[in-house]
Amino acid sequence: MTQDASASSSGEQKAAPKKTDAFTQKWGKSTKSAGWTAIPNILIYRQKSLGLSPLDLNILLHLMTYWWQDEQKPYPSKATLAQAIGVTSGTIQKRIRGMEAAGFIKRIERRRESNRSDTNEYDLSPLRDLLLPHAEEELRERRKKHAERQKRKTTVTKPSSE
Repeated sequence: MTQDASASSSGEQKAAPKKTDAFTQKWGKSTKSAGWTAIPNILIYRQKSLGLSPLDLNILLHLMTYWWQDEQKPYPSKATLAQAIGVTSGTIQKRIRGMEAAGFIKRIERRRESNRSDTNEYDLSPLRDLLLPHAEEELRERRKKHAERQKRKTTVTKPSSE
């Protein structure tokens, strides 16, 4: 008698196997356990029309990895970002300044007790606001394409038999 049969004959119910989520199926358990970040696809799709350079996008993606909750803004150091991306801290500072001027992010200065500078916090809500019209445009385009596909569909009818 197999374990399954003996468990069911004794009245015990065997626990259903745990479903593996899509992320784990695609990337693996260890990769998921090491951490993951939710990124709006529209940011990637519309990178060029938003005016974001590949380096800007890379910086934003890194900042997002530190943004776990809406009310808790990320605050990695420029050196941490620079090391992860493979550029200098000065390059990070210049690109962040440019993204702030373009309205993508907002830097929030943090101070220590001794009035010394701490790492800046980065408010990404301006980016969220800028993505909204792009997302709405994307959805309109998708609906239009869907309607056009529906219009092109033809109904196949059986030939009449004589």
